[in-house]
Amino acid sequence: LLSPQSLLVADGGDFVATAAYIVRPRRPLAWLDPGPFGTLGVGGGFALGAKLCRPQAEVWVLYGDGSLGYSVMEFDTFVRHKVPVIALVGNDACWSQISREQVALLGSNVACGLEYLDYHAVAEALGGRGFVVGRQDRDRLGTVLRGAQDTCHQGHPVLVNALIGHTDFRHGSISV
Repeated sequence: LLSPQSLLVADGGDFVATAAYIVRPRRPLAWLDPGPFGTLGVGGGFALGAKLCRPQAEVWVLYGDGSLGYSVMEFDTFVRHKVPVIALVGNDACWSQISREQVALLGSNVACGLEYLDYHAVAEALGGRGFVVGRQDRDRLGTVLRGAQDTCHQGHPVLVNALIGHTDFRHGSISV
């Protein structure tokens, strides 16, 4: 569903690392991330800068639910300055990249468990638009994402809260 002019901003741990295997930028220099040390919280600022530098581009921010907490308030900035971007949040209710190693090393998931929060409602409270999808919505995922794109093209920042499950896809990766 990504247009040829799409720019992808990556801000997250496990969700973004998994997305890097699946999501393909449509051209060179169309994937922005914080580099190998994975500084969380850059998504809002990167997306703002990307959209202001390339106003015709469809800017997507791929967030993990943990990293979204660092910059979800940028939806206020997007709304006030009329900067339409699309945020896709992989919401697995966990700091999964940290939890995977922490449980193996320390036997505890303390401070890694989150809740399936209504991040789409936070975006709406700040003046943006929100969508939520879960496993039960698999058949309509394309429709929801196209709806998010249409809403963004009408000038509104959008957050898609994708409720996902846990996976061992990245088991064995070094994350701590």
